[in-house]
Amino acid sequence: MPNPPIVLAGATGDLGGRIARELTQRGASVRALVRPGTPAERTEALRKHGVSISEVNLADATSVARACEGAPCVVSALSGLREVIIDAQGVLLEGAVKAGVPRFIPSDFSIDFTRLPAGSNRNLDLRREFHTRLERAPIAATSIFNGMFTDLLVGPAPMILFRFHRVLFWGSAEQRLPFTTIQDTAAFTALAAMDSQTPRVLRVAGDVLDARGLAAVATEVTGERFQPLRAGGLGRLGAMIRVMRILGPGRHGVFPPWQGMQYMHNMFSGLAPIEPLDNERYPGLRWTSVRDVLAENEPRRRRAGGKARA
Repeated sequence: MPNPPIVLAGATGDLGGRIARELTQRGASVRALVRPGTPAERTEALRKHGVSISEVNLADATSVARACEGAPCVVSALSGLREVIIDAQGVLLEGAVKAGVPRFIPSDFSIDFTRLPAGSNRNLDLRREFHTRLERAPIAATSIFNGMFTDLLVGPAPMILFRFHRVLFWGSAEQRLPFTTIQDTAAFTALAAMDSQTPRVLRVAGDVLDARGLAAVATEVTGERFQPLRAGGLGRLGAMIRVMRILGPGRHGVFPPWQGMQYMHNMFSGLAPIEPLDNERYPGLRWTSVRDVLAENEPRRRRAGGKARA
């Protein structure tokens, strides 16, 4: 008799798709909830990995409950603003409770925002608001905090400035920062979804480095000398965020530039450390270091003439 399926919302996204694959590779049955009318090309890869697809209206808790019946855990990898994190995820939670699902993993996957002051990060404030609903629900919940996605260091995060051989930081160069790859986060989440004894919070980090440590790793990997560059104090960064919220591009989107700046402010403030770490909870997981990510990206950077984005 097949195992009851773990229900996953947000499986068509990057993180959600990786969680689905990690689950199926570990022998779990997975049911992905997608919106009615989702194009077949967005679910094709999931189907190839043995994931069953269920079209569900995430505004209808009764429909969600039917899709969640018998599931041992519901995992949310939804991403968005209020209409997603509060409204759609709220219906997902309500449906899980209606169906008698014992466990729920919300779409947190960030620094530990429970330790941050309210108002310091718009997107994380929405997750904090959702937690007030989650704490009242008759279901066991587990939040997974993983710091910053390491992948962003060779993507859109302006920290390692490869062209200028600098590592940008705000405040103190000694502030330690947690990094975890998207893939490692997905693997850990899959194992947590299959673990009936998870606590309320799990914290992981593939690597923890300060600005000097990042510069040392970049120097080692590239053979070019990198140095930390202080852009200013946290007060200056806060002032820049306020200006960007008013005048910056895409300021009403999910991830406008000022939102990334808020995340950097939170990281360098030291108010949301990812500790104590639960990296050893599932033996056998190999955690990917910052050095691993930079080394993997180095050939691509060199082919681009050393102009890879920071």
